[in-house]
Amino acid sequence: MEHNLYIYNTLSRKKEQFIPLHDNKVGMYVCGPTVYGDAHLGHARPAITFDILFRYLQHLGYKVRYVRNITDVGHLENDADSGEDKIAKKARLDQLEPMEVVQYYLNRYHKSMEALNVLPPSIEPHASGHIMEQIDFVQKILDAGFAYESEGSVYFDVEKYNKTNNYGKLSGRNIDELLETTRDLEGQSEKRRSFDFALWKKASPEHIMRWKAPWSEGFPGWHLECSAMGTKYLGDEFDIHGGGMDLMFPHHECEIAQNKAGLGKDSVKYWMHNNMITIAGQKMGKSLGNFITLDEFFTGNHKLLSQAFSPMTVRFFILQAHYRSTVDFSSEALQASEKGLSRLMEGYKNIDLIKANDINKPTQLEDNLISEIISDAEKAMLDDLNTPIVISYLFDAVKLINAAKSGDRTLSTIQIKRLKEFFDLYIIEILGLKAEGQYTSSDEAYKKAIDLLLNMRLEAKQNKDWATSDKIRNELTALGFEIKDTKDGFEWKI
Repeated sequence: MEHNLYIYNTLSRKKEQFIPLHDNKVGMYVCGPTVYGDAHLGHARPAITFDILFRYLQHLGYKVRYVRNITDVGHLENDADSGEDKIAKKARLDQLEPMEVVQYYLNRYHKSMEALNVLPPSIEPHASGHIMEQIDFVQKILDAGFAYESEGSVYFDVEKYNKTNNYGKLSGRNIDELLETTRDLEGQSEKRRSFDFALWKKASPEHIMRWKAPWSEGFPGWHLECSAMGTKYLGDEFDIHGGGMDLMFPHHECEIAQNKAGLGKDSVKYWMHNNMITIAGQKMGKSLGNFITLDEFFTGNHKLLSQAFSPMTVRFFILQAHYRSTVDFSSEALQASEKGLSRLMEGYKNIDLIKANDINKPTQLEDNLISEIISDAEKAMLDDLNTPIVISYLFDAVKLINAAKSGDRTLSTIQIKRLKEFFDLYIIEILGLKAEGQYTSSDEAYKKAIDLLLNMRLEAKQNKDWATSDKIRNELTALGFEIKDTKDGFEWKI
């Protein structure tokens, strides 16, 4: 199976046609969250980015095994090889078992992902559940001569690896220059060079999370889990590895080195990275303390938010920018997204309200316009998942729909059907947007119940039963419905 899908490969720094390693089967690994706090907008972006890729690959007919890991051990403070484990620190402060912390925040993460309509991955492995695989991987690297043991810990020998390989090829770092200017670390005799990173750390006496290994009782380094779990579930070579741009160095660079050292080959064919969400030009993240949790977005309970924003507004806000571009957050930008999404979903609803005119045949112009919109949207998706361009074509379709609804354009039954299929495909299946507070064409029972009430109101008006007519209108209005009387009866929306 072959499609003209092009994706930007961070490793080659160019767009490349996507050709899977195994016919129609695709292996995709994405770095998931470290679960020691509530998910924020920065977590939402990679989740939504790779959800779009997952959805689109399936739409193209590929069978996708999507693996998204959960980091629940080994991720030390400041992404370094020293300090406390982030989850263990949270457990100590809250007087909980580490796995209680993990489960609590993982439950909340899953709830947020469900609200954002992010599909669950095929496999969601935990680092703590794959300690033996990580120990085995360390041993492979030691056997290959690219790691060394020091005082119970095991470190990757970056200098030795770089002599025969290119450490830094993903991030573009010139490691040769840095190695030449890096001196031995004072007071850190465990490491030979500052660039060396931990594969296994000997646990200090107070460290809570520890396992027995040939070198010491300790825990794996943060970078190791993705090498071990990615290759366990997807094989020594797989198609796509994704994550945020902030993981490119050191995390993904270390993964490449680990895989090449331990397996003798590069494991990943396409590296994909989404860009950051910023606030006033600064990266949003826990370490900077400028993040807004998804729950705060959904409730509006944050000083930077002017109001609550629905999960679909947040999803739409993220999709309005290309995944490789920076998105700068502001409450005003979210408000604009909210209005845009409302117009888009209103147009989607209006498809069902168009009256087909099969007697006065529509001109070829309508056929050509619909075909062009459908073709251009497909080209945009095939061109590195260009969702903002796809959304612009959806709005072009909304203009046509609204013109047909008002009678300014004439559409046939077939043309209306094509528009409906186009919206179903892109809004629901690919972009993963869903109506909030509005009915969709699949929610006929809800629509019919409201129509029934408003028809009863019409009968009451015809019988001059103004009390009943006003009561139905007032109570529906109080519930959030907007009702408009027309010459043909009525229109309504929430």
